[in-house]
Amino acid sequence: MYPSTRLALRQRLDRVVAAFGLGGDRIVAVLGALLLITYLAAAIAFPKSSGQIVVGDAKGHYVQLRSLVFDRDLDFRNEYLALASSSMRIEDWPTWDLTATAHVRNYMPVGPALLWLPVYVIVVLVDWLLALIGLGAIPNGYERSLQLVPGAVGVLATTVAAQLTWRMAARFTSRAMAVIGAVTVWLGSHALYYSLVSPAYSHAASMLTAALFFWYWLNPGIPFSVKRAAWLGALAGVCALMRWQDALLFVAPVVECLRWRVAWRLRSTALAVAGAAWLVAFAPQMAVWNVLYGQPFALPQGGSFMQWTQPHLKDVLVSSARGLFVWAPLLVPAMLGVASFAMRRPKWRWALLAILVATWYVNAAVADWWAGEAFGARRFLSLTPLFGLGLAVWMADRFWRIAAAGALVAANILLLLQYQLALKGFEAIAPYPTGFVDMWLARFVVPLRLVGWGG
Repeated sequence: MYPSTRLALRQRLDRVVAAFGLGGDRIVAVLGALLLITYLAAAIAFPKSSGQIVVGDAKGHYVQLRSLVFDRDLDFRNEYLALASSSMRIEDWPTWDLTATAHVRNYMPVGPALLWLPVYVIVVLVDWLLALIGLGAIPNGYERSLQLVPGAVGVLATTVAAQLTWRMAARFTSRAMAVIGAVTVWLGSHALYYSLVSPAYSHAASMLTAALFFWYWLNPGIPFSVKRAAWLGALAGVCALMRWQDALLFVAPVVECLRWRVAWRLRSTALAVAGAAWLVAFAPQMAVWNVLYGQPFALPQGGSFMQWTQPHLKDVLVSSARGLFVWAPLLVPAMLGVASFAMRRPKWRWALLAILVATWYVNAAVADWWAGEAFGARRFLSLTPLFGLGLAVWMADRFWRIAAAGALVAANILLLLQYQLALKGFEAIAPYPTGFVDMWLARFVVPLRLVGWGG
């Protein structure tokens, strides 16, 4: 596309973005509101047969929240009993083995529970006040109103993450490209699933804290200093609270300290301050582990959970079993954009490379590298803000690239429909996404089959 044509396209897009509100905040907010309304409506109108709203991995976070607020302890036995499905015997509960401190094991980080805590306490107080005037029972922590809190906060978390992503990208691209990049990655990858179907999982919280980290870090207006190192260490620690693997983001202040052209004493001070800030931010998890396992650092899943010498480096990217680029092909051009950005920004080049490679290796080295039953490579979701920036860079006001990104968003939404129908038992209409035909082609036929089935 000729430069004059690209400039005209940019001007038109900027006018469209401006029409919706300064910088696209309104666009993201409207999308977030639609996701929140849809999530709440689905949770209320179509309750699960178990009667529980918090299910799957989210239970591991919720039991910590409920136990802290109502029991003021970290003994989760009563919470697990209350949330167990009717078909599960308690002796078969996967975490029903006591630790060295006689506590029930919990595989999940405490960060999401802490993120939900303020809203959860407000809803508890509202339920309690309603009970006092005879409009309900005294809350016990398992009410549907309380179980809706994690998902609702999760949707809000991903919405704020999208806001931070476009604002970060706008430093390096046009506002229009920044908004389009953030929104298309949000809706065109597995981030959509964890913003709508399972926002109570830790991935929504991880997207928020990672977006805050990248928003602060990738700012050319803030020179490196001891204060900046402290903030980066603290933010990396908060990210690790949500998902332990996000401790990898601490690579950023380490690399910046090593590249800082000042005396080694000042570099060492900055690095020590960053490490101390990380420990302070991560202290809640250390306190929980100390109670549960008798030590401040632990791997609850056991030593075999990580297979460091046998990583599935290829599979985690291109396997039909949740491969990153197979389930979310939009991330291919996003990665090209990240590479282009890094090449032109030596200030962040090596730290970005280290974060990407380390995240890839760690996710590939997990024993269940496919992450169980999931919509795509969910363990890469902390990189969503970086992918949003990369896509904005890659599109670069080129109409055909914007159109291609939009088509991939539509394809992702169709895949989500297919996946959900398959999980609900409608595999005759929507086969489970695996193999070439069922992964790439079936999604375009599913809507027609659905209409025929409904008719």
